[in-house]
Amino acid sequence: MRINHIAILVEDIDSALTFWKDTLGLDIDHIKEIPDQEARVAFLLSGECEIELVEPTSQSSGIARYMQKRGPGLHHICFEVNDILEILSQLKGKGVRLINDSPQIDSEGKKYAFVHPESTNGVLIELYEL
Repeated sequence: MRINHIAILVEDIDSALTFWKDTLGLDIDHIKEIPDQEARVAFLLSGECEIELVEPTSQSSGIARYMQKRGPGLHHICFEVNDILEILSQLKGKGVRLINDSPQIDSEGKKYAFVHPESTNGVLIELYEL
């Protein structure tokens, strides 16, 4: 397992880039609209990991509701795994609460699932199988 990315909710990507790009010097890989998640995401390179700045594009999206409750900041840490079905099975066997009992598939064919923060000391965890 390795960290694939860390997602950070922001109110405005362009404003956030002042710190992440201009101050810290991280390079922007690309910025992408993700219509099914009602979000705009800036992908910043940081070694073998990415920092994703996530801006909601709709006030009714899940991301916007999350940010309304908790404010901007850390949203989740994503771990890359070799076999997501096996990892989910192991977690279920250990009584870990999952948001997704089975993998979801994104528009690029990546399998992913989320682990509920109640089982992770308050941190939303995403699992990715590339």
